[in-house]
Amino acid sequence: MKRFTYFFFLISFTFSWSQSASIKGLISTDAEGIPFANVYIKGTKNGTATNEEGFYSITNLSPGNYILVASAIGYEAVRKPFLIGKEDTITLNITLQPSAEALDEMVVTGTLKAVSRLESAVPVEVYSPTFLKKNPTPSIFEALQNVNGVRPQINCNVCNTGDIHINGLEGPYTLVLIDGMPIVSGLGTVYGLSGIPNSLIDQIEIVKGPASTLYGSEAVGGLINIITKNTLEAPDFFADAFVTGWGEYNLDVGAKVAIGKKTAMLLGVNYFKYDQLIDNNGDNFTDLTLQDRISIFQKWNFKRDKSRLFSLAGRFFYEDRWGGELQWTPEFRGGDEIYGESIYTRRWEILGQYQLPVDEKVMLSFSYNDHSQNSVYGNLPYLADQRIGFSQLTWDKAIGKHDLLFGGAVRYNYYDDDTAATQDLRGNQADEIIIPSLFIQDEIKFSKKHSLLAGFRYDYDNRHGNIFTPRAAYRFKFSDNDIFRVNFGTGFRVVNLFTEDHAALTGARDVIITEELNPERSTNINLNYLKKIYADNGTFVSIDASAFYTRFSNQILPDYDTNPNQIIYDNLNGKSVSKGLSANLETVFPNGLRFLVGATYQDVSQTENGVTTQQILTERFTGTWNVSYNIRAIDLSIDYTGNLYGPMRLPLISDLDPRSEFSPTWSIQNIQFTYKGIPDFEFYGGVKNLLNWTPNRNNPFIIARANDPFDENVQLNNQGNVVATADNPFALTFDPSYVYGPNQGIRGFLGLRYTIF
Repeated sequence: MKRFTYFFFLISFTFSWSQSASIKGLISTDAEGIPFANVYIKGTKNGTATNEEGFYSITNLSPGNYILVASAIGYEAVRKPFLIGKEDTITLNITLQPSAEALDEMVVTGTLKAVSRLESAVPVEVYSPTFLKKNPTPSIFEALQNVNGVRPQINCNVCNTGDIHINGLEGPYTLVLIDGMPIVSGLGTVYGLSGIPNSLIDQIEIVKGPASTLYGSEAVGGLINIITKNTLEAPDFFADAFVTGWGEYNLDVGAKVAIGKKTAMLLGVNYFKYDQLIDNNGDNFTDLTLQDRISIFQKWNFKRDKSRLFSLAGRFFYEDRWGGELQWTPEFRGGDEIYGESIYTRRWEILGQYQLPVDEKVMLSFSYNDHSQNSVYGNLPYLADQRIGFSQLTWDKAIGKHDLLFGGAVRYNYYDDDTAATQDLRGNQADEIIIPSLFIQDEIKFSKKHSLLAGFRYDYDNRHGNIFTPRAAYRFKFSDNDIFRVNFGTGFRVVNLFTEDHAALTGARDVIITEELNPERSTNINLNYLKKIYADNGTFVSIDASAFYTRFSNQILPDYDTNPNQIIYDNLNGKSVSKGLSANLETVFPNGLRFLVGATYQDVSQTENGVTTQQILTERFTGTWNVSYNIRAIDLSIDYTGNLYGPMRLPLISDLDPRSEFSPTWSIQNIQFTYKGIPDFEFYGGVKNLLNWTPNRNNPFIIARANDPFDENVQLNNQGNVVATADNPFALTFDPSYVYGPNQGIRGFLGLRYTIF
C-alpha cells in the first residue's frame, strides 16, 4: 500500500511539475485591446477568451513547440508559433487586422462613395469571398442562390439561360454592376453573367429597392455591385479547381505581377467545361446544357501622389453552349431535323476609374462593352450585337454638415438583331441612342444619431423625353448597436424586350407586341432595422429586418394567359405591386459555430381591369441558411447551406395541360468539408443537392411536346388554336418555358485551393 501511495504521489508531482508552464498576453488592434477574442493552442484543448481589456492567460502547459491562434469577430485570425520550457511564463502579444467580413466594412453602392456600412443611410448587404466559398460554384449567377431575397431564375429547360430576381421581381429589374460600372445589362444579363470568376471578387454589395437616382435605367428593383480585387492587395498567386460527379470542371487561376514600384497587374483566368449527355428525366433532352467557356480578366492599379485612384480593367469572355435532343450535333445547327439550342457568345469589356489631379475629389469613371450573340433555337436564328458605352464624372464635396455629390453621365446604347425588335418601314434599323444624365445628392448629418440623404436625377431619352427620379433616405442611430432606416425612391426602365426575355425567342408561341412600349416607372418605400448584440461570453448576434413596398406603372410583363399560343407584350393598364417582409439573423459563437438564416415573405401581383393575379414564376416565401462550424483542433470546417422556395405560378400551354399550375415547396441543400491544415492549401469536398430534388417530381413531363419539337404533328383549327388529337391529347405545342429550378440532381464535388501571399 505504501508503494502504491508513493508511486501515485510521484506521478502526480511529475504531472503537475510538467504542466506548470503558461502563456499570457494582449490581443489588440493598433489602438486598443479586443475584448472576448478567442485564443487557443492548436492541436490541444487549451483555450480561453480575452477579458474586457483584451488580456488572456493559458496555464498548465507542457514544455514543447506550439501554435497560438487568436481570432475575433470582424478580424483576420492570426497564428503565432512559440516554444515554452519547464515552468516558463512567456508573454505573447498579437495584433489583429480588420477582415473583409468586418461588421463596419466600407460600402460604395448605396451612395457612390465609400462610407461605413453602419453610417450609410441606404441599407446595403455585403457578401465576402468567404461566403462564396461555403458553397463553391462556377459562376456568380449560381453563387447568389444562398442570399436571402435573391434568386437565380433559370428561364429555359433547354439552354439553361437565366437572370437574377430580387424580392420576387423579374431579372430585368436588377442592375448588375462590375466595380460600379453598368456593363452587365441586356444581352449580358442573360448570356454573360456566368463568366465572372469568383476568385477575382473582393466583395458583393446588394441594394434592394430602386437605385435609378444614381444608376439610371434598369436599377428599378435593386442592384448587385460586384467589386473586384485591388491588385495592390491581392495575393501573388491563387488557384482554385474543382470537379463534380456530373463531370463539371472549373478552374480559376490568378497572379499578381508588380511592374515597377507604382504599378501592379492582376491577371485572372476562369475556365469551365461540361460535356456530359445526361437525361435522368427520360425526355430525350439534355438535363443540363453542355458548356465550354473561358473568361480572361486583367486589372491594373497605379499608385499616385496623394493616394489618388487610377485603375484600369478588361475582360474577354467566350462561351459555346448547347442543349437539346441527345442526338444533336453541330451539323444539325439551325435545321429542322433534330432540335437543339446553340449559343455562341463573344464579349469584351473595358472599365476604369481615374481621380483627377485637382485639390477637389473629382472622379472620372468609364466603361465600354461589346457583346456578339450567334444563336439558334431549333430552326429559329437569333443574331444580335449590343454595345454599351458609359462615362460618368462625380464631384464629392463636404460643406459643414452637408456631404454633397454632384455628377453627370452619358450612356451610349447600340442594339441590333434579326428580329422584329429592330424592324420598321425602312427595314432593319439598329436601335442606337445616347442618354445624358445629371444628378445631385446631399447627405445632411444633423447629429451623430440623425442623418438625411436626398437625391435627384434627370435623364433625357429622345424616345421618351424627360425622366426624373428623386429619392430620400433617413437614418436614426439609437446607439452604435441599433440603427433604423427609411428609404423612399423612384426608378425607371427603358425596355429592350428581346435581350431580356428568353421566352420571346424560344418555343412555338407567337410574339405579339400590341403597342409602342413606354418606360416602366416604380415607386418604393423600404423600412430597415439593424440590431447588434454582444454577449459577455463573446457570442455575437445581428438582426437585419426590412419591410418593402414597390408599385409599378407602365409595367411590361409577358402575358401567357390570354392566348396559350401567344406571348403578348404591352404596358400594363393598371398596377403591379411587390410588397413583403425580409429578415436575416446571424449568430457567431466563441466555440466556432456560426449561422446565418434569412427569410422573405412577399406578395407580387398585378391588377388589370379590376382583376388581381399572382405574378408568374414568383414565389410567396423564401428561406436561406448557412451553418458553419470550425473544428480548430484538426483544422476542419463544415458548411451546411441551403434554400427553400414556396409555390410559384407556372406558364401552362392550354386548359388541358396536365402539368401542375403551381410548383411545390422545394429546397436545394448542400454540405461541404474544408481542411486547412497545410499552409497555403485548402482541400474541400462535399455533396450538392442532398435531397436530389428536381422539377420533374410529380409531373408527367417538364418540356411540352418534347417528342415533336418542331410541331410537325400539331393540328390547328380555323382560328389557329391547337386541336386535341390522339397524338396530342392535351392540345400542346413544344415549349420549354415551364421551368422554375435546376434539373441537376445530387452530385459530389472535390476541390483544391492554393494561395501565395
